[in-house]
Amino acid sequence: MQIDVLTLFPDMFPGILNESILKRAQENKKAQVFIYDLREWTHDARKTVDDKPFGGGPGMVIKPEPVFEACDDLCKKKSYVILLTPQGEKFNQVMAKELSGKKHLLLICGHYEGFDERIRKLADREISIGDYVLTGGEIPAMVLIDSVIRLIPGVLGEESSLDDESFNNGLLEYPQYTRPRVFREMKVPQVLLSGDHKKIANWRSEQALKRTQEKRKDLLKEEINNGKENQ
Repeated sequence: MQIDVLTLFPDMFPGILNESILKRAQENKKAQVFIYDLREWTHDARKTVDDKPFGGGPGMVIKPEPVFEACDDLCKKKSYVILLTPQGEKFNQVMAKELSGKKHLLLICGHYEGFDERIRKLADREISIGDYVLTGGEIPAMVLIDSVIRLIPGVLGEESSLDDESFNNGLLEYPQYTRPRVFREMKVPQVLLSGDHKKIANWRSEQALKRTQEKRKDLLKEEINNGKENQ
């Protein structure tokens, strides 16, 4: 997979891309990530990417010309263009799994007071990471990159570990324990020490359901609604 990012702040990205799983994924050629400064597609001495909004109002709006020209240069036959915007679909694990199967993602990071509306015509999808305001689309782009790349086959050491993670089966992940068996009078559940894999699997399923009911009932409602839609 190749991921290209259009941003006004390219220096925000090296930290996350050069550590941990994302670094290994790139070294192992499972993914390539390229960060582009949108100012490269401007044609004036000041490298202007924004202007005042028509009709008045506060702030500045990203101009269409550099974004369209950048997409003209970077888009390929199978490119999938994503606009990071508060108005987009709320990002989730199902969406991450779908995007992990794409050959080429082009992420466009917004900033200032937003985009010229015509830029939306470039996007195959608009995505938001939540109902809150951020300074720009850079952090959402990092969230998307991290969640998508780790789902590419071969990126994680144990593929089965993906099956047990939160949200993959519509539930939160079950509780996990490691050594020591007793810590400050808190004990590891005996079933995990039993060696009975069937009992362990059942316990984990029960705990995942219980934890989801306690902390995220909305996930259970979503699963029920999705089931009805698929009938």
